[in-house]
Amino acid sequence: MPDYVSISYRGATYALGQGPHFYGIWYATALQGLPLEQWPLTPEGWTAAWSKFASVEVPGTITPTTPAAARVTPAAAPVTQAVAPVAPMTGPAGPMTGQGGPGGPVSAGPEQTGEILSWGASSGAAPAAAARSGRIGSAIVAIGLVLGVVGLFPNYTFGASLASQSADLVPHVIYLAAWALSAVLILTGGTRLRAGALLGLGTSAVTLGLFIADAGQASGDTIHPTGAGLVLSILGWLACTAGVVLAATLGGTLRAGFGSARGAFGRFAARPGYDIVPLAALVLASIGAAIAFAPSWDRYVLVARVTGQSQTITAGNAFASINPAAAIFGDVLTMVAIVAVVLVAVLWRPLRLGAALALGAAVPLVAQAISAIIQIGQAVSPAQFGISPADAARIGLTISPGLTAIFWVYCAFVATLILLCVWMLVAHESAGSSFRPGSPAPAWGESAPGGPAGSPGTPGSPGPASTGGPGGLVPHGAPGGETYPGGAPAEPPGS
Repeated sequence: MPDYVSISYRGATYALGQGPHFYGIWYATALQGLPLEQWPLTPEGWTAAWSKFASVEVPGTITPTTPAAARVTPAAAPVTQAVAPVAPMTGPAGPMTGQGGPGGPVSAGPEQTGEILSWGASSGAAPAAAARSGRIGSAIVAIGLVLGVVGLFPNYTFGASLASQSADLVPHVIYLAAWALSAVLILTGGTRLRAGALLGLGTSAVTLGLFIADAGQASGDTIHPTGAGLVLSILGWLACTAGVVLAATLGGTLRAGFGSARGAFGRFAARPGYDIVPLAALVLASIGAAIAFAPSWDRYVLVARVTGQSQTITAGNAFASINPAAAIFGDVLTMVAIVAVVLVAVLWRPLRLGAALALGAAVPLVAQAISAIIQIGQAVSPAQFGISPADAARIGLTISPGLTAIFWVYCAFVATLILLCVWMLVAHESAGSSFRPGSPAPAWGESAPGGPAGSPGTPGSPGPASTGGPGGLVPHGAPGGETYPGGAPAEPPGS
């Protein structure tokens, strides 16, 4: 919980306000706890926060608060805000300024002082800075993409270029496409900037180990020197990663995602109960995919028609003794990154941006699976197994490539991971529910339409339906009656 919260509007059930780095919605009787949902401290963030607030609050009960009455500290008792009756709100208004009149937003100001500033003094600079960092980050990613594309054509490893080997070309093109999408999203700004930065970060984190493994394989080749394609591709990775990191850092993505961190266990425990099982399944799927990444995927059945003998050979084990140590280290780093990125994603707030991070990590996993499938469709030379073409012809050798069972297990884990990422994106749409003042508070994410029309602007009485925006809320809080860690019980209104 930040040192204080500035509440701008309050209704029968919820309160809309601002923390040091975000706009948020709280239960009106649990202002000491974590917000149910939060948005970036930008004009777009305020519009989204207002739309959500208006869509779930009881119509006719939304009233502004005075800044002096709205400030809350963790040590303080629950505050009773001074409210001024207003007509039912119908559109995105700004946070309160002055003595409770709608207008320019109230900024939470420096966290150390708790000072309330004007919109232009704080938040007004944030969107401009985020847009500038987005443009710079996108430009750096674009440089990385150019380097990556050029790196497809010179020698990569073992004297061959990526462009000459479709099984190697396709995954690298997929990486570049993911970074390109990330750059486009970053350039658009707002929430898309954050989603794009996290998408690119997830891809960069997992591909780091893959590039190290490729460099390790190249170091074990005593015949061909390190290829220019490998060098350019690694430089492209560095530029793309630098661009998304810059956009994520200066654009406020990292600060917003971890702004209210209370440790990994606390963040996970704060999730609603119905989120725990699928999020735990997501982590388990990432662990399963990481484990299944290491064993052999390629299977070759060699049959000598003359003698009738057959032999099955597997290849691709990450820990095979013939692999250089650097290549093994890169594969291990990839496995660790898969799990680490997904763990961070399930702790991210809001959860939908965590999905972008996890999907970024899934991109290289899908690319590796596609590469393996392409590879089994290519012709196999007997020389790969130490058999000369003459000997192969003499014994009537046939080689049938295929994939091992563990590869399909890997695909199942990756598919599960992607499906759960989609759940993170879409499973928190609001569901309508009936709610009246004085009844138990609905679970976060349920709308609270009013009852019979009452006198407009009377706190606590139903009124005309608000048209503030669509529903669809990400549940990050507890239902009424439950307690937030470190906060006051979220008792139903009127209790």
